[in-house]
Amino acid sequence: MDGGQPYNPRTVEEVFRDFKGRRAGMIKALTIDVEEFYQQCDPEKENLCLYGFPSEQWEVNLPAEEVPPELPEPALGINFARDGMQEKDWLSLVAVHSDSWLLAVAFYFGARFGFDKADRKRLFNMINDLPTVFEVVAGTAKKQAKTSVPNHSENKSKSNSKRGSESQGKYSKVLQPKDDDEDLEEEDDEHGETLCGACGENYASDEFWICCDICEKWFHGKCVKITPARAEHIKQYKCPSCSNKRARP
Repeated sequence: MDGGQPYNPRTVEEVFRDFKGRRAGMIKALTIDVEEFYQQCDPEKENLCLYGFPSEQWEVNLPAEEVPPELPEPALGINFARDGMQEKDWLSLVAVHSDSWLLAVAFYFGARFGFDKADRKRLFNMINDLPTVFEVVAGTAKKQAKTSVPNHSENKSKSNSKRGSESQGKYSKVLQPKDDDEDLEEEDDEHGETLCGACGENYASDEFWICCDICEKWFHGKCVKITPARAEHIKQYKCPSCSNKRARP
């Protein structure tokens, strides 16, 4: 199953691009779209799978009917465990299975198109440079880079009267091109390991970032649809995952 779009990457770069697209879709399901994903995984339904597509979209659906399937299939029955464990533990479990499936699909393409030892090693190293889906969902990717994350906790203790002028520093990180290349390099070094809680990608010096006051994860503004202008008027920012959370048995 591939969202109705047949796609057969044949080079290491194409397989890696395919991997990144599928990974981004699954991360989106487990973070940004977590409420919708949770609702779709109804335990009363049949065996369901979480699919990620090269287009960075995701889908919860029944497994493919072909035997054997065109591609390796994701873990079956992720919906059955939904109400039998804590939500964060269930999401982490789905994330682990998602990582396994993504690797299976990538190396299926590698085997199908005859990647040699060097190509397989290069593909694995490219994949291994990215945080796993589990690391993004569980927040361990952020913890590994904690020393690189700006200390926004101190800002929380400041008076509300200063919020307007401080909101840019508290909630987001916007870097403008600087004349001094050395200063820009220092800024990149400081935050280079910071990872977006939505897509898992690294910090970049020309991107707008915003921090959630609840889970303290950092996000690309584009990933959570927040602009610098809008951030100026936010008193307490909650990411989509924290905003959608509600008490569940």
